[in-house]
Amino acid sequence: MEIHLTLMTLGGLFVIGLAADEIGRRTWLPRVTSLMMLGVLAGPAGFDILPPQLSDWYELLASVALTMVAFLLGGSLSRSQLRRHGRQILTTSLVVVTTTVIVVGGGLIVLGVAPETALLLSGIATATAPATTLDVIRQTGAKGEFAQTLEGIVAIDDAWGLIAFSLMLIGANVLVGNAVLIALQQGLWELFGAIAVGAIIGFPAAFLTGRLRPGEPMQAEALGVVFLCAGVAVWLKVSFLIAGIVAGMIVVNLAKHHTRAFHEIEHIEWPFMILFFFLAGAALHTDRWWEFGLIAGAFLVLRTISRIAGGWVGGRLGAAQDNHRRWMGVALLPQAGVAVGMALVAGDHFPDLREVILTVTIGTTVVFEIFGPIATRVALNKAEESEGPLP
Repeated sequence: MEIHLTLMTLGGLFVIGLAADEIGRRTWLPRVTSLMMLGVLAGPAGFDILPPQLSDWYELLASVALTMVAFLLGGSLSRSQLRRHGRQILTTSLVVVTTTVIVVGGGLIVLGVAPETALLLSGIATATAPATTLDVIRQTGAKGEFAQTLEGIVAIDDAWGLIAFSLMLIGANVLVGNAVLIALQQGLWELFGAIAVGAIIGFPAAFLTGRLRPGEPMQAEALGVVFLCAGVAVWLKVSFLIAGIVAGMIVVNLAKHHTRAFHEIEHIEWPFMILFFFLAGAALHTDRWWEFGLIAGAFLVLRTISRIAGGWVGGRLGAAQDNHRRWMGVALLPQAGVAVGMALVAGDHFPDLREVILTVTIGTTVVFEIFGPIATRVALNKAEESEGPLP
């Protein structure tokens, strides 16, 4: 893309982000939803007015933006936070993921979807949208027990989801007669390799954080941690989300001035989020929806049911308040880039299923990203009414 076109496109997108932020302030529509809808309208599914080269930015921006979010979510898993809400976080997240796999996978098989396709889609359905959820929490100003627990759940939910997805990959390989050991090795490497990357970067970062003054030096260190986590994880083909969460968790628990790095990321992440969410909406293609519409519709319904049911059961087992467990599953409806990443991995493993997996995942992800943040905002408002009204 020519330099002038690149600069004009970036400038236009940042102005769109400003408009989305203003819409979010004046209405109940989360700014994430506004950005996604504007991206859909500007992309191939709408007026198709964006430069074709713009899609090449998506993978880079997704890696950076989601690693920033993962680092911030890892920062919410401090020892004090886990002591207060650890049981609810671990129990609810595990039950939600398990319920999602069973309901989505079983439901699709009952409806006649090929078992290997159903298994892969059930693993993809476990993915959440940490960036979306965190942004809605910030936009609403929610700081109560429900919001804190929700932050912890979305931080760890994708770890369980990656494990579940790896198991579904193995199951699908068994069904089609592929090598099981290779699939198992890849799944274990993606998880434990990411933990190692986060630890290797997180420990030195925690040491530095206590020795740098606030401001530009701290900002440079925080950006360095995020970009290193994202880059090394992509290079080694491990989860940059898990790497970011682990690094953030180490910094918040070991650094002397443990909040400074997170404040610096919070100050600079929004421009990255604007580009990420807009391009996510623009990535939607509708040319094959007519062929896979039934599967996509069933996926939407089954995943919604499983999240709500799993949130209620998990909250009950985790001794959450009645009002909290009623709304936790609703707050966990958004689904974003993690699901698309899983779909790409599944497509690489099963080329014959690539088209159906990607079409269903991208289409339903856009739906969940448009309506999911609204559901999260409603859930935050309803669940925290007992703790006082949101700002």
